[in-house]
Amino acid sequence: MKEFQPKIVVFCCNWCSYAGADLAGVSRLQIDPNFRIIRTMCSGRIEPEFVLSAFEKGADGVMITGCHPGDCHYISGNYKTLRRYHFMKVLLEELGIDTRRIGLKFISAGEGIEFQNTVNSFVEQVRILGPSNGAYKE
Repeated sequence: MKEFQPKIVVFCCNWCSYAGADLAGVSRLQIDPNFRIIRTMCSGRIEPEFVLSAFEKGADGVMITGCHPGDCHYISGNYKTLRRYHFMKVLLEELGIDTRRIGLKFISAGEGIEFQNTVNSFVEQVRILGPSNGAYKE
């Protein structure tokens, strides 16, 4: 039997985590290919609706990455992200979606290895959970 290959959406802030992803790529670090990046100007821009939309469109997991607290180019965007993340976990639980299907990690531009490790471990975690089977449908 073929191993389940999850579909992961990774929201990356432009200034830190996207640059960390780029560093991982140019450093030729081995990252599980089961993810797609959506680049945003700030992690604080990621609305709960974006996460629900990803699940509705078939994502098995959603990871949000942004600048470390105190390093946000928009001053407090990552603090907004942290508050929304906790809200989204409660919302997903209310909708019957396993909260292990959403993740948050602060990754700086110089942390290519951290990006690699974060994505690889999140993909593996979702792989163990199995398919979401369209976890969220309106």
